[in-house]
Order: sequence, then structure tokens, then C-alpha cells
Amino acid sequence: MNPLAPYAANPNQTQGRQFSEPPSETRNAFQRDRDRIIHSTAFRRLEYKTQVFVNHEGDLFRTRLTHSLEVAQMARGIARTLNLHEDLTEAIALAHDLGHTPFGHAGQDALNECMRDFGGFEHNLQSLRVVEKLEQRYAEFDGLNLTFEVREGILKHCAIKNAKLLGDVGKRFLDKTSPSLEAQLTNFADEIAYNNHDIDDGLRSGLITIEQLSKVTIFADNLAIVKTKYPKLEQKRVIHETVRRMINTLVVDLCTNSEANIAQHQPASINDIRQLPHLISFSSVVAEQNLKLKQFLRKNLYHHYKVNRMSAKAACIVRELFNAFYENTGLLPNEFQVYAETDKARAVADYIAGMTDRFAIREHRKLFTVEEYL
Repeated sequence: MNPLAPYAANPNQTQGRQFSEPPSETRNAFQRDRDRIIHSTAFRRLEYKTQVFVNHEGDLFRTRLTHSLEVAQMARGIARTLNLHEDLTEAIALAHDLGHTPFGHAGQDALNECMRDFGGFEHNLQSLRVVEKLEQRYAEFDGLNLTFEVREGILKHCAIKNAKLLGDVGKRFLDKTSPSLEAQLTNFADEIAYNNHDIDDGLRSGLITIEQLSKVTIFADNLAIVKTKYPKLEQKRVIHETVRRMINTLVVDLCTNSEANIAQHQPASINDIRQLPHLISFSSVVAEQNLKLKQFLRKNLYHHYKVNRMSAKAACIVRELFNAFYENTGLLPNEFQVYAETDKARAVADYIAGMTDRFAIREHRKLFTVEEYL
């Protein structure tokens, strides 16, 4: 690891954990957080939670687990370039999707609608809830007892009404201050990873085509480079070469522009970072190209009629599960029945949010299909 910049997060100067613990003899505080996340139940479940495609649609599409690993790899590289703390960025990256429902955004939207009268549901808040409460592994506390810096990084955005309930990690949304640079860059690594890898999955599935993508500047420019350099290259490799060049374009621009922002503001400590506007950003040209790419994916992939059909089925499963459990909490596992005595709707939401795609499908069949009763 390169020497840390003076404004980087420092595990020896962390704002601490919710519950006091003696330090590890072999790991810094952020490494310890990363390890706790990797060994958590919620992290293992990410293997069978999907982003765009429902889990049973195919084995080659990305899941929340592979996505989280890709974000962690990218975030570490950016942190290394900017002399920020790699272990912190990795921990944030690995934890950022722990609260996602089954069936990706379709599942989240359906669960949020079900919870409309009970405070709503948002996966970002749920990820924080997982590491603060729902993971039950340790004798002396609920959750994983992560450092403030990791919890801060997990909470990328938050409504004011929710921020008021979150204590230390909600305070910056009330004070209009910024999170660490490690948290900022991991947010960008997340966006770069899912945009570009959704292109890969979308092309593999046949839902989008190279011809369509050739109208998007950042894809067209990199495709032209590949075709000029490798005129006889097979299609599969053309796609990979183009996507990896797109990722490189975005990462290099992010690092270059962020370094310029840092040089302009000259922060001397992480406390300075918190008082400054966000310093991690694309240049205006690349930001516009990235926006066009996101708009293309939203229109042509995420709203493709075949994806809409999968999403409609997924939303139906989530709604029917919620209604069944809410109307009869005796259908819940014992530990959730106990919790439902004090907060029924949230207990049901926690149970459903923790499901994998295939487990949700199986639970739905057990509840609504006679042949699947047992």
C-alpha cells in the first residue's frame, strides 16, 4: 500500500464502533470490518440475489455477490492511485448491497410500496440495518459492530426524516457535510461496475445489440479503437475488449479529475474533506458520456419488455408474500414472529429483504401452491 495521504481515513484515528471492543492484534480496524462482512450471512446470500436478471434465468449473469467483488476490486485500485485507504474502500464496497431485496430493483420497488404506510423501504438504509441489527453472530451485540467510517460509506444517500433517526451516520445529511473520499470513490466504482457489466450481460442475453450501443458515444469510441486494432476479432472478444476500455476510460478520468479537485482545495485532513464539496468526480465531458450510457441502459435494457415481464412477476411475488405474512404472522419463522409482536410490518420487510431470488420463489410456492405445501 502506498503512503496514505494526510486527508485519507486512518484506522488508527477512527471515530470508533457503537460498542467498545479491544483492537485486533493482527488487523487494522478496517480490515477487521471487511472480514466481518465477508463472513456474514447477508454477504453469502448475495450469491443468489440478482441485479437485472432473475437468478434462475441463467448461470452466467452477474449476481449481487459478483457485482460486489467487482466494485471492491475497482475501488481498491482507485484508492491506491489516490493514496487513500484501500481496506476501507473494500469494506464499504463489499457491504454496500447487503440490504438488497430479491429480484433487484423490482423487488425493492414492490417492497417499498408495501411499506408505504410503515416508513417505506430503501435498500441503502436496509444495508445499514443489516450491519447494525439484523446480523446476529456476536455474544455482546447485535449486528457486526463496524467502524463509523464503514457505516458512513454504506449510507450513500438518506432523506432528512430518516437521517434524524440514525445518530452519528445520519448527521452529515443534516449538517450538509461530505463523507470520506473513500466513501465517495466507492460510490463511483459501484456505478462504473454496474453500468458496464450490465452492458456485458445485456449483450449476452440478446436484449441489447452492438448496433444499438454504437449510438452511445463512450461505447462507439472504444468499439472503433478495438475494431481498428483487431479487425478480425471474434464478437465475444470484441465486446470484452470494448467494455474493459470503457471501464478504463471512466476510471482514469475519475482519478485524474479527482486529483485535480484535491489539488485545487488542498485538504490537510479528513476533517477538511468533510467540510468541502465532494472532490471525487468525473470531468464534465466524461460525466455527460456516462449519463448518456445510463439513459441508454434505462430505456433499452432495464425497460425491455422481457425484463419488464420478469420484474412484474417478481413484484407480484414480493407483494403477495408481504400481504400473506402481514395478515398472518404465524406464517413467519419463529424469530420473526417474536419481532412482529412489536413491529409487524418491519419484521415482514426484514424477512422478505433477506431472501434470495430462489428462496422467495420457493416460499411463494409453499404459501400459494397446494402441491408445494411442504
